[in-house]
Amino acid sequence: MSRLKATHRVTPVNRTGSDPAFFSCWDIHSYYGESYIVQGVSFDIREGEVLALLGRNGAGKTSTLRSIARVDSPQVTHGELWLDHQPLHSMKSHEAAQSGVALVPEDRRIIAGMTVEENLILSQIAPPIGWTIERIYEHFPRLAERRNQEATTLSGGEQQMLAVARALARDIKLLLLDEPYEGLAPVIVHEIERIVDGIKKQGITTIIVEQNAVAALRLADRAIILDMGKVVFDGLAQEVLDDEELRHEYLAI
Repeated sequence: MSRLKATHRVTPVNRTGSDPAFFSCWDIHSYYGESYIVQGVSFDIREGEVLALLGRNGAGKTSTLRSIARVDSPQVTHGELWLDHQPLHSMKSHEAAQSGVALVPEDRRIIAGMTVEENLILSQIAPPIGWTIERIYEHFPRLAERRNQEATTLSGGEQQMLAVARALARDIKLLLLDEPYEGLAPVIVHEIERIVDGIKKQGITTIIVEQNAVAALRLADRAIILDMGKVVFDGLAQEVLDDEELRHEYLAI
């Protein structure tokens, strides 16, 4: 079992040979004003791996995602972030996006007054190499049916699909999903799960923050659990599914 004391600072595994770290988060400390939110978080991910980042409300999950994406808040005061040998910690948010980081926020941020297709086209930083608009429609057939529809008139589930599709349209290296199932009916959750599973099969490195921990763990290879801004578990997703005591203590499930 890879459970860790909450006061223990974690050092990412030093992967070598054919199993190197593709993304590394090293001793990240982040603040919202005077509030100390992310307190020395460290982990690494292999290329193509899916990581479930879990914890109770207020544990620091979304703040960790936002720190990785280099958005203005929270403010990262210490630590390093490396993606495919690139130092994200020295970048602004737009530079991190150009380097292949895509954050799909909980509020989706669909652009009003534009169609589905216009939202997709606008999200592209450069002409796509792999994820063309037509390839996206192959993976999101419901969006293909609504390509000319004004985007904010889509259902909640369809807007979530569009938010994920917009991220893929940029030929990303690291996908950050913040509460992708929030507020969706169970039948739509299963549809989003299918889409995320398809993204996983495409080999896209992904971090999922999700209150529906069981759903996230079913898709993930590994899991990190945060408590009060610190890593208290770093191990296989299946370990969390199999450990009722761990789930109850840190996830209340």
